[in-house]
This record gives sequence, C-alpha cells and structure tokens, in this order.
Amino acid sequence: MTGFNDIAAKISKEAESYRAQIPEGWRQGRTAYGGLTAGLSLIAAQKQFEDLPPFRSATINFIGPVTGDPVFTSRKLRQGRNVTSIETEGKVEGKTVSSCTFIFAHMRESEITVDCPAPEAPEPEHCEAFTPKGAEAFVPAFFNRFDTRLIEGSRPMSGAEQGYIRTWSRHGDAASRDGIASLLTLGDVLPPSAAPLFKQLGAISSVNWIFTVLTDTPTTHEGWWHVETKLTAAAGGYSSQVMRIWNTEGELVAEGMQCVAIFM
Repeated sequence: MTGFNDIAAKISKEAESYRAQIPEGWRQGRTAYGGLTAGLSLIAAQKQFEDLPPFRSATINFIGPVTGDPVFTSRKLRQGRNVTSIETEGKVEGKTVSSCTFIFAHMRESEITVDCPAPEAPEPEHCEAFTPKGAEAFVPAFFNRFDTRLIEGSRPMSGAEQGYIRTWSRHGDAASRDGIASLLTLGDVLPPSAAPLFKQLGAISSVNWIFTVLTDTPTTHEGWWHVETKLTAAAGGYSSQVMRIWNTEGELVAEGMQCVAIFM
C-alpha cells in the first residue's frame, strides 16, 4: 500500500515548481482524492518557501479533474509580521486543476478562548468499520488507504433523514500518521454529508473547502482522529457542510466548511 509519506517523498522539483505522482490507489473516479491534492499543495508551498510560521488555514478550490500527475507552483502573496499568505496552483498538462491559498501565522496572546469539546465516542476498536466487509471494491479507491470506523450517523445511499457522519479515521500507513500535511490530507476523508440522504447512486463533487487549524502542532494517539461532517443546507444542486476534527483527548484541532455539487 502506497502511503501519503511515500507520495510526498517523491515530489520532485521542476524549474520553479514541484511535480507529484498520483498512484491509482489514491484516485476518486477520474480525479485524485481531494484531500491528497490539498496535502501535496501544502507540501509544495512549504518546499518553495522555508521558515514559514505554523500552518493556520487553507482555502482550497477544486477547479478541474486531476487526471494526471499535477505540477504545483507557489507564490507569496504577502508576508506580514505574524501572517504569511501563499497561493499554490496545481496544473495537469498546463490546465489549472486546483488553487489553494494557505495562511501561515504565529499564535498571539488573547483573552478570548472558547472550547468545543468532542462528543462522546467509544474507543476506535469498539466501532465497526465504515466500509462493510466485502464492499471495499465499491467505494472510491482512496478510501481504502484509510482506516475509518463509524461512531454515529449513516453511510451513503442509506436514505437517512439527516446528513451526518461521525467517525474515527487514520491513515492506513502507520508512517503517514504524523505532520500537518498528513492531517490536511485526512481532513476530507469522509463522504459528503449529503450522501446519506441519497436512496440511489448519484454523482457528487467537492467544489471548495475551507480548513482552519486551531493549534500549532496537532497531536493524537496512534494516529486516530475523531472526524465529523454535518449537512447544514442543500438547494439547487449544491450543499454546504461543516466539518470538525478532534484528537483522542477530545480537543478540537481543526474545523472546516465545504461546498459540494450534487448531480441528481
């Protein structure tokens, strides 16, 4: 099994850009898994610009299908005293497929602290696999690169009344479980929260994704992250969802929002 670390290690410099190779096991239909595109974009930005502050936030636009090996080019938009903004564009055969704006920023002292503790959850070993045994061939290829256990909510195409999924998730490759790019790659692992409402197979595609990290160095036990996605609204062929990630101590480490196109 090719892990995220293996892919990241093979990123090669090409003029002022960085080329990545996408293995078949990390694909989602005719494109690459969106979380992988985001994670590799972040690594390319960090390689292009050294001595950046800690990663704080990303706005990721999925513009076109990643049908081949993407080339990432980064440019610095602004460097302030605390915040540095980097734009990273991904192209395949000269066509733009992704555009990411990354924010790197130092922590500041503040009187405002608001906690959002994790909901109660059994230990991962006490939760059933999200993908039923024997159904691995029927889920997107990339999903089998992760170990995901269902805590609460519903699987896709179950005709559920609520668009909600909550799991334990980690990289299947143990060597790929550490680091901020690893966390970003895992952050998009769950199916869109509208999918449990489906009663039949229907196409869906992520349009964009906002991802905010709430600590400098997110850590968890044995690579497990407590991941949640919740549908907030859907209309006109698009849905909006809120996504959260807690560590095994129940601390919120990342939060996001995503727009998803629904083709049914």
